[in-house]
Amino acid sequence: MPADRTTASLLTALAPALRAALTRVRYDADTVLEAIGADAHAALGRSEPVPVRRAARAAGELGTLIRLLLLGDALPEREVAAAFAPLDIDRAVAAGLLERDGDSIRAALDLRPLDLGSGTRWVLSDLDDSMRRRTLSADHVLGVGQASLSLLRATATDPVGSVLDLGTGCGVQAVHAAGYAKTVTGTDVSGRALWLAEATAALNDLDIEFVEGSWFEPVAGRRFDQVVANPPFVVGPARIEHTYRDSGLALDGASELVVSQAPGLLNPGGTAAMLASWVHVGDADWRGRVASWLPDQGVDAWIVQRDVADPALYVGTWLRDAGLDPREPEAQRRAEQWLAAFDAAQVEGIGFGFVYLRAIDGPTEVLAEDLTHGFDDPLGAEAPAYFRRSAWLRTVLADNEVAWRARFTVDAATALERVLLPGAEGWQERVVRLHRGDGPRWQHEIDDTLAALLAGMRPDGLPLEELVELLAIGHTGTTATPQFRAEALSAVTGLVRHGLITPDELDATPADAARVPASSPMSTEFPS
Repeated sequence: MPADRTTASLLTALAPALRAALTRVRYDADTVLEAIGADAHAALGRSEPVPVRRAARAAGELGTLIRLLLLGDALPEREVAAAFAPLDIDRAVAAGLLERDGDSIRAALDLRPLDLGSGTRWVLSDLDDSMRRRTLSADHVLGVGQASLSLLRATATDPVGSVLDLGTGCGVQAVHAAGYAKTVTGTDVSGRALWLAEATAALNDLDIEFVEGSWFEPVAGRRFDQVVANPPFVVGPARIEHTYRDSGLALDGASELVVSQAPGLLNPGGTAAMLASWVHVGDADWRGRVASWLPDQGVDAWIVQRDVADPALYVGTWLRDAGLDPREPEAQRRAEQWLAAFDAAQVEGIGFGFVYLRAIDGPTEVLAEDLTHGFDDPLGAEAPAYFRRSAWLRTVLADNEVAWRARFTVDAATALERVLLPGAEGWQERVVRLHRGDGPRWQHEIDDTLAALLAGMRPDGLPLEELVELLAIGHTGTTATPQFRAEALSAVTGLVRHGLITPDELDATPADAARVPASSPMSTEFPS
């Protein structure tokens, strides 16, 4: 099987005929789901081949491709040739797409349809162990797993000029970016990854630049409007067992490298969306650790922790991911070394999440917060909205009058909740909360005074300063004290930060306005 880019033309050259076959048979995301049904599709996600195989038998040539490419079945050559027409089977075998197994044909690569929001795309990668037990090779090229899907959903798709997919792997992020960017560049240290990524781009008739090299070397001196990265972020000893997950850098060194260097690749106003991991060490706050990776100037950073795993669970998960059984002696040996490295570094947990960056003209601002509660909407649309709100808040820090003059709107998805519990004198109110009903679904605990202030907010209403004065007079009979004004402003800006209320001047705010420091009240977490 080809393992380097010297044979790229063999696989890439198949693209027109292969695309014609897949289109003719309707091997696309919607039709596959329709053909096998929701129950079998769910079984596919659980790595249970029998329900899928039974459903595919009645799906004709599409069923042949489902069994061959999604289940890894060996099928008669005549049946496979009919399904792949006009692609010649001998060419497909020579290129490494298929392989002969006696008188039958098997898939040598994973090829599956995926709807990335702009219609079906086909993605080539190495075969995983979802349907057949196998141990992954060191140069294994991962397909579209949960991490890839998470980044796809977390990446903004506003039109941009140029995108860099750092560590492109099978190329799925680059293919996604081709739907909204004028130019896309993908890099990887693995020649095998680029061999597959180039074929994936050709199969989807996309013009994507791929460059081989380590980390940032292939694009030294270049700048981009957006950077996306799903790097080998697995936290562990300084070793490389699988290139798709291991960086050779100890602990969270890979994430530190990417997060610290990515700002230097951004054009003014450019953004980055990246997956990353970080260690929790002793009593140290993980927020400070990740914030320390960023330069002192030029970055607005939003760092979101989605999960924290204990070391034993983390190691076991990644051993299984590589196709190893934790009960086997070799897996136990690796687990022992891995956990010993964690003990030596006093690692108590491993955090995982998203890092969003925007290039600004000014001191770096960092907001790092937990988002471990459940939510349905992807963060891709939330990130640019966050940066717009953050830019407005920088203008407020530079000049508080910006906020005092502004009129605010309570977002239509914001709800007020009052929690009452039984007490000696009947129902007693214990908590008043604001819920954001979309996006990250933030929650803020508030008091009745702030609830009254929000009740007066509307686009054609009074500016904030007048609302606060009326509120103070209504509650105390006197004008607002400096402390009352400061508390009101802090509360309002905190709600703006998380999108529960919106100032009327938001869209007119320049992206590089002055900084809100990370120690300000707006940096407080509001977990569910």
